Amino acid sequence: MPTPQQLLRLQNFNVTQDGYGAGHNQRLDRPFGDGMNPAELFSWAGATASWPNRTDPGGSRGLDDYFTRDFTHNIGAEIMGRNKFSPYRGPWEEHPEWQGWWGDEPPFHTPVFVMTHHPRPSLTLSDTTFHFIDADPATALARAREAAQGKDVRLGGGVTTVREFLDADLVDTLHVAVSPVELGGPGLRLWDSPEDLLDRFHMDVVPSPSGVTHHLFWRR
Repeated sequence: MPTPQQLLRLQNFNVTQDGYGAGHNQRLDRPFGDGMNPAELFSWAGATASWPNRTDPGGSRGLDDYFTRDFTHNIGAEIMGRNKFSPYRGPWEEHPEWQGWWGDEPPFHTPVFVMTHHPRPSLTLSDTTFHFIDADPATALARAREAAQGKDVRLGGGVTTVREFLDADLVDTLHVAVSPVELGGPGLRLWDSPEDLLDRFHMDVVPSPSGVTHHLFWRR
């Protein structure tokens, strides 16, 4: 059963200085859309000692490394939008081979609930099972909390999904990493300004030597 202590947490979500989390026209060869360079957005995490895809020794410690390590702490399930799982739209039968961006070993290691208007049978890869659900945010969160078995639920994105859960007032904490680059549009924007969230959240802003600025929000 879900417990009152289970939080819905947005973690390590990356946006540009002007608030964009994705550009226009997301597709297979440009998962983040036109004008968005994932290397620029995620370089702060990829440079850390705790980056899970690191193949060489070393890497930075300190603040960025802390947030990289914290990504999986006490997480029992994830919710994501279809756009995070797949570059394709419409019925799944049009691309039956697609099983996500992450290969045979997805990085989640928990149940994942993919919000979509085209449900399909659940898919298990390694220790991650993807459940495809057509549900409103509150229903999706209830299912994820039950699957999380007392742990917190991570809100994985993308921007449209995060905005839906914010509009439903279901998000408890947010960590948004703002990279020192600008898109200028068009694209999917998390906010016009981080102050947009101050009616419901406290905010701390912590700059990092890497150039990224970590924005931390928690409910008032």
